[in-house]
Amino acid sequence: MEITDTVAGAVVISSAPYFERQSMPESRPLTFLCITTYVKGQEFMRECKRQGCRVLLLTAAKLRDAEWPRESLDDTFYLPAEIPLADIVQAVTHLARTQKIDRIVALDEYDMETAATLREHLRIPGMGLTTMRYFRDKLAMRMKALDRDIRVPDFVPVVNHDDIRYYLDHVAGPWVLKPRQEASAIGIKKIHAAEALWPVLEQLGDKQSSFLLEKFVPGEVYHVDSVVSEKEVLFANVSKYGKPPMNVAQGGGVFTSFTVGRGSDEDSGLRQINRELITALGLVRGVAHAEYIRAHADGHFYFLECAARVGGAFINEMVEAATGINLWREWARLEIAGGDGTYKLPAVREDYAGVILSLARQEEPDTSGYSDPEVFLRIKKHHHAGLILRSGDPQRVQALLENYAQRFAKEFLAVEPPRDKPTA
Repeated sequence: MEITDTVAGAVVISSAPYFERQSMPESRPLTFLCITTYVKGQEFMRECKRQGCRVLLLTAAKLRDAEWPRESLDDTFYLPAEIPLADIVQAVTHLARTQKIDRIVALDEYDMETAATLREHLRIPGMGLTTMRYFRDKLAMRMKALDRDIRVPDFVPVVNHDDIRYYLDHVAGPWVLKPRQEASAIGIKKIHAAEALWPVLEQLGDKQSSFLLEKFVPGEVYHVDSVVSEKEVLFANVSKYGKPPMNVAQGGGVFTSFTVGRGSDEDSGLRQINRELITALGLVRGVAHAEYIRAHADGHFYFLECAARVGGAFINEMVEAATGINLWREWARLEIAGGDGTYKLPAVREDYAGVILSLARQEEPDTSGYSDPEVFLRIKKHHHAGLILRSGDPQRVQALLENYAQRFAKEFLAVEPPRDKPTA
């Protein structure tokens, strides 16, 4: 049934089906409910099916025709747009009357609260709401990191205006105003003068407290992609962005990232900080994508943010090219194993890889002119040009990315205004 309204505590019900569903086969040993309102996580679902699990997908109705791994899905449920969380809980609870759900997994960051709420309501093992907030709320994760003496840029919650005035008087600008629960660089505003902040806050009105104000730290941005089992980081791959993601997201340009030299001070330093961070934030098992900046001013690493998910922008494919570890696949295997101690990390290769990606003017850009033997994978996505490179030589990967970025800018690059919200 489709819940259409709630009036004075009474539920108003229409006769339209709440979930539009496909046929349901016989039960499997372990049933996963995968939740994503964005097109991602296909390899997670495939691996669950390869391991003999039943896989249920809960996604947005607008994604009915998306490229889902339908051969790996036992049932698919579609949610109408703008549905309240309480209604999703009610609907999944009705589903659980007839289907035994063993795991609930959010494949996208924006669905983590939904998954955590469902786990707590149905008492299904996995990350609860408190821990989830350390991976969704930029204020919560900074305060927890600071408690463990992990460096973070100077910040202040956008709550008490006297605190904000004190902060502006004692922390030199510029600053960045960040939404606490957005992903990537979405919604971030750079503030150059104190007097320029107050009109922005006035415009935000009652939404002010959903932001934090942070010192803008010029530097080079890195990301560490991890596999975590029973609070232990079993695998970590350290990479560096060619340009800070905020610069690319807000100013346009070609996105690149590449594996840093193994055993370098960047590699060893960030691995240590990352272990401390994962422990501080409380991730028990799963994957994590954490970002850090090395400040030009003092050379120290500062923690920026961490998500309990696979990184976007084809970072998974880059990590797999370098190491043989597919983060989606390992995440599925971790969830299947639970805490029974049976999970084992596969052998790790130590090559080097890079990714280059840009929005393209052409609907199907032709990258055949990029024919160096290091080209490992050609990314196929509408109005995007992209390549994954692999080599045993980190300098070769970096040199190719620098050369390719210049060529991409001439041959493919298109620029669109910064997004205020994510797209599917």
